[in-house]
Amino acid sequence: MKRTWLSILVVSGVLGLLTIFVGLQYRWLTEASEAERERMQKRVETDTTRLAEDFNREMQAAYYNFQTGSAMWKNLDWTEFNERYDYWKERTEYPELIRSVVFLGKAPEAKPLRYDPTKRAFEITETTPDLISLRSRFTDEHFDSVDEDHFAMILPVYENEKHIEHIVLRQAAPNVVPPVLRLPEKFGHLVIMLDESVIKDRVLPDLAGRYFGRDYKLTVSNKSGQSIFATNDVITTPDASAPMFNMSPNNLLFFANRDAIPKVERVVKSGGVVVDQRVESHTITRAESNKTTTGTFQLELKQSDGISKPRTTMMAATGGAGSEPWTLSVQHTSGSINAFVMSERNRSFAIGVGIYLLLVGGILAIVFSAMRSKRFAQRQIDFVSSVSHEFRTPLSVIYSAGENLADGVATETSQVSQYGKLIKGEGKKLSAMVEQILEFAGANSGKQKYSLAPTDVSAVVKDALAECAPLIDSSGFTIETDLQNELPQIQADRSALSSAIQNLIANSVKYSNGSKWIKVSAANGEGSVEIAVEDRGIGIRSSDLRRIFEPFYRGREVVDAQISGNGLGLNLVKKIAEAHGGRVLVESKPGSGSRFTIEIPQG
Repeated sequence: MKRTWLSILVVSGVLGLLTIFVGLQYRWLTEASEAERERMQKRVETDTTRLAEDFNREMQAAYYNFQTGSAMWKNLDWTEFNERYDYWKERTEYPELIRSVVFLGKAPEAKPLRYDPTKRAFEITETTPDLISLRSRFTDEHFDSVDEDHFAMILPVYENEKHIEHIVLRQAAPNVVPPVLRLPEKFGHLVIMLDESVIKDRVLPDLAGRYFGRDYKLTVSNKSGQSIFATNDVITTPDASAPMFNMSPNNLLFFANRDAIPKVERVVKSGGVVVDQRVESHTITRAESNKTTTGTFQLELKQSDGISKPRTTMMAATGGAGSEPWTLSVQHTSGSINAFVMSERNRSFAIGVGIYLLLVGGILAIVFSAMRSKRFAQRQIDFVSSVSHEFRTPLSVIYSAGENLADGVATETSQVSQYGKLIKGEGKKLSAMVEQILEFAGANSGKQKYSLAPTDVSAVVKDALAECAPLIDSSGFTIETDLQNELPQIQADRSALSSAIQNLIANSVKYSNGSKWIKVSAANGEGSVEIAVEDRGIGIRSSDLRRIFEPFYRGREVVDAQISGNGLGLNLVKKIAEAHGGRVLVESKPGSGSRFTIEIPQG
């Protein structure tokens, strides 16, 4: 009992520790998931911003590279523009990005000029509907730098003034409001037509592959919400977003005049800043006037000889925050980063719970196996005790009879014959018990062989009744038989099937409870032959019905009543029936008797 309680406490303790570990695992996974969610959120926001900045820089490089004053257009001298065009093509990853460049004069009647890369000059071109539409959009002073409908960038060309060396578009610096600067008059507009297919098929896919793998889907949409580019399904709730096509970078400086371009010996691009080997420092101020942002900065150029030459440059930027025509949206393929992290956490926790259940199942299986082994060991002990008791009685009778014969107690012929019959009967009992044990061993070892052959059921039943006749007569039982005529033959081992019927008849005699009636019947069932043995004995409790066919099992009432037996008979009946492809059914009610039916398939 102490060992049992100790085992229960150990198993309970192990299960308790495993349960606590599962709870701690859930807590750790929750904390780790939250940290992973924050890390992924920051990473996707950073990568989204960097992708948008890279795209903006690519567009800005084309945009600002071609800013010129009005002198080139008045003199029709394209040298500066050619130098700028060559400079841009040498440094861009996408030389095919610009589809065409068109100059539109301020006067409505001015003929448009289109740049011909082969002739390296601007030539008069026809006024297309697209150019008419574009001209109508920037006649107003508050033009937009980007026309998303035509995939075009619009650069204003200002009249040259002495105090202005160069004009650039730049995002306004925050929290500084200097005096409003007067912008010079516009001379016209330079329209840079972009190749839509290059942007959609090369620029955006390259950037998407550089910053995001297959775990994220990207969408670039315009102000109307129409998709410009998408790597997957439509995004509903983005994890991160960033504006695109912004022509007002925070750090972008250009040369003040075209003479500086050929002098560039080393170009470094970092954060949108384009500088040459000269050191440049600047301060930004800002003033706002409707949609146009203007400002000034001081630019100090230090030449190699150490001489410094300060100069003032004015800049102008159209639009402000929220003026970007495109928006980049990024979403995790799982629906959101939170959904992905939750899914990963749940999967990890499910794996942990699975391992927990596996361990608990293994522990319980070991416990139940140990209990089952203990139960079978106890049954085996009971079996040995029962068999020993069964053997002792006939052996005692045989010993006593043999001793009387040896001592000459029985001298008359009749007495000797009587002792001989007694020894023969008890020896037959011993032989039957040994045969039953051997049959059980053979059936459970799988070595028992059955010789199946066409067999007459009625003949098998009569053989069994004949074998049990001495037992029935000595016990004073009345046997009622009901064998249907013309029963179909079955494939059976006649000896084994007869042994099974004999076991059922012997049990009916053993557990008769004073009732001396047994009925043996054989009938044609649905596709099978049914052999039944019925009695009016003590019956079987419902709790024992599902276990009576287990080896060594005997009901508590039978053990308490000290009815002899070893618990092997019904197990052998079941094994024999199953070996013939059939089964054994039982119907019983305590105090009213039992009915055992062996079903064997026909043919």
